[in-house]
Amino acid sequence: MIFDLHSHSTASDGVLSPPDLVSRAAQQGVDVLALTDHDEVRGVIAARVVAAERAIELVAGVEISVTWAGRTIHIVGLRVDPEYPALLEGLRGNRSGRQDRAQRMADALAGAGISGSMEGARLLAANEELISRTHFARFMVEQGYVKNMKTVFKKFLVRGKPGYVNHQWASLAEAIGWIHAAGGVAVLAHPGRYEMGKEKMALLMAEFKELGGEAIEVVTGSHTPEQVPVFAAYAERYGLLASVGSDFHAPGEGGRELGRLAPLPARCIPVWRDW
Repeated sequence: MIFDLHSHSTASDGVLSPPDLVSRAAQQGVDVLALTDHDEVRGVIAARVVAAERAIELVAGVEISVTWAGRTIHIVGLRVDPEYPALLEGLRGNRSGRQDRAQRMADALAGAGISGSMEGARLLAANEELISRTHFARFMVEQGYVKNMKTVFKKFLVRGKPGYVNHQWASLAEAIGWIHAAGGVAVLAHPGRYEMGKEKMALLMAEFKELGGEAIEVVTGSHTPEQVPVFAAYAERYGLLASVGSDFHAPGEGGRELGRLAPLPARCIPVWRDW
């Protein structure tokens, strides 16, 4: 079976509607798909009908932005109840600061000579509550400021570069708490993206485990082949299950496609083991 447990729709910063995302996953041969929009679960309801029609098992999910040790990390919740009040309240609180963050990003980009980014990003965001870095990046590519999305995230919108702004998201404990309250499993998303040394990564893994986190993404669209065994070893060391996910946002964007993932290393215990 083909599992893809990390994907995005227009409910956050993907470009396909939830039904169209499910249809594309079916075309790509995916058997089990998790819709994990940023701080948002409304897309899950819209995706369910098409999932039933296309005989795909849809996993209700979410990707929660977290501030840990002064940096942003992401926690994916799998098999959550998308109507659970405590989860919805927590996500609403996380979304509430996004408009202010977006305006500060636009102001910072204007200072670097990139004008009109707030209006451009807003036009690209189907969900007004979720204007993200990805929307700014797409605007910059469309306007010819940079050649592609990869370049945006090398030269802009990341720590130490124009357009980056600090923001206080939920705490790690809060995010895991909301996921568990909604009956879900907490997964540390794409750990290889955080560019932290071994000591800090060990601290993150230990705290995540101590707070009740159950799994980490070992195979993801942003991990290199060399990183896969590294994070398989982390999963084994900390007694964590292993997840896989493309982190798909748009066709052709970032070289990622639904379901096109390497298998988990044999040493890993899949997060879906008991599903």
